[in-house]
Amino acid sequence: MTDWVEVADRVLVWRQPALDVNAVLVVGGAGALVVDTLSTPAQARELADAVRRVTPLPWRIVNTHHHFDHCFGNAVLAAEPGTEIWAHSECVARFERWTAEDGGAARVAEIAAEFDIPGVETVTLRAPSHPVSGEATLELGDRTVELRHLGRAHTDNDLVVVVPDADVVVAGDIVENGAPPSFDDSWPLEWAGTVASLVELAPATVVPGHGVAMSLDEVRAQHADLTALEWACRDGWRDHAPAAEVAAKAPFSSELAVQRAYAFLDGQL
Repeated sequence: MTDWVEVADRVLVWRQPALDVNAVLVVGGAGALVVDTLSTPAQARELADAVRRVTPLPWRIVNTHHHFDHCFGNAVLAAEPGTEIWAHSECVARFERWTAEDGGAARVAEIAAEFDIPGVETVTLRAPSHPVSGEATLELGDRTVELRHLGRAHTDNDLVVVVPDADVVVAGDIVENGAPPSFDDSWPLEWAGTVASLVELAPATVVPGHGVAMSLDEVRAQHADLTALEWACRDGWRDHAPAAEVAAKAPFSSELAVQRAYAFLDGQL
């Protein structure tokens, strides 16, 4: 059975084996915060039970971005009426588009067809209720938590959760540990700058979207790779080099990252 790992005072990480994705619990004196809700109702129920083993307090939810493994458990974790779900405004907009005609059934079917994760086809989408465009502050009683959009990176709607008194940042998929970044919805020419803003916060511990918690030096190393990728893309575009050729020499070896960078420079993204 998956269990919590406390990475700082009352900041606990739950690593779901499917996709090695992290959910995080921040416990305050008057309330708690659950960061990301996993992929399926079964995963989300297991997470909810695990939260209740730690605290009886009511919780709010934050979705770090719109990808299914971070928000498809919303309906289960927000089953209690009035439960707040915070997310970037662009994440909220996506949910509105997904649910406009069929309640989100087409989006769920799309994900179920792409990923072999039992139960994902049974998801009921629950949209975030509280949009954040830049920053927001949540009070949990004896501690304050800050939500910040540092810039476009893994997606256009990445939120980080800053827990100042614990010296922790929950970074979502802005950084990953143990696997290369996913570039499907990415902004390769802005990602390094966003991670630089994360580094400027100078947390002692960074919880990535996937994998074990990271030190600031590990985040700096990922920033260096993303910077090298950015300049490889810029130089390749200037030299009219094929995307595959640039990707073969760049960090992460992602042709998709180079293609998206080229599309941006061509004004198509």
